[in-house]
Amino acid sequence: MHYETAGNAHGLPHDPFKAIVSPRPVGWITAMSGKGEINLSPYSFFNAVSERPPMVMFSSAGRKDALTFIEETKEFVCNLAAFDLREQVNATSKVLPRGESELDHAGLTAAPSRLVRPPRVAEAPAALECRWLQTVPLVPLGGGEPSYFMVIGQVVGVYIDDRYIVDGLVDTAAMHPIARAGYRDYFVATPETKFSMTRPGG
Repeated sequence: MHYETAGNAHGLPHDPFKAIVSPRPVGWITAMSGKGEINLSPYSFFNAVSERPPMVMFSSAGRKDALTFIEETKEFVCNLAAFDLREQVNATSKVLPRGESELDHAGLTAAPSRLVRPPRVAEAPAALECRWLQTVPLVPLGGGEPSYFMVIGQVVGVYIDDRYIVDGLVDTAAMHPIARAGYRDYFVATPETKFSMTRPGG
C-alpha cells in the first residue's frame, strides 16, 4: 500500500506511522518548575542526538507541564524506563493537576540529582542529568502553528546503578529498557535478544 500523509487516507483502523518508526526509546522526563513543583512524564518521541557533547531531545505534543517547567528552570532529567517499572511509567502518563506529583501518584521515590535541581527516579537503573539548550517549534510544511515542540538538552551528569556495570561496560540489556511501538504496544530489550556486529574496516 501507499498513501499520502496530507490526507492520511490509509484505510487502516489506526495511523501506522508510529508502528513503522519503532521501537522508540521512552524519555521518562523529570522537570521542576520555578516554584519547585515536580513533573514526571513519559515521552515516546525521545532519543540521543549527539555524543560530543552528549545531547538528547524529546518532543512534546503541545506546551505541557514538563516543557513549561524546563523552560523556567533550564534543567531536566531523563530516567531510564525499565520493564520492571512499566506500570509506573504508564501511571505517570496520567494528566494530573499542575503541582500534583506524578512521582507520588505512581509510588516512586525522588532521589537528588548531583548537578541539576530536578530529582531522578530512584528506582530507575540509569538517569541523564540535562541542562536545557533550546526549544524548537516543529513548524509543518506550508507554515502554520506548530503542534509539537522539540526540547534539546545537553547531558551534564550520568547516574548508573553499579549493578549494571559488568567488566567495565554498561549491560544495557540487563536493565531491560522498554521502547514504544505503535498503538498500545511496547518492546523490551533482553540479554537473549542482544547481538553484536563490527563495522567494516573496524
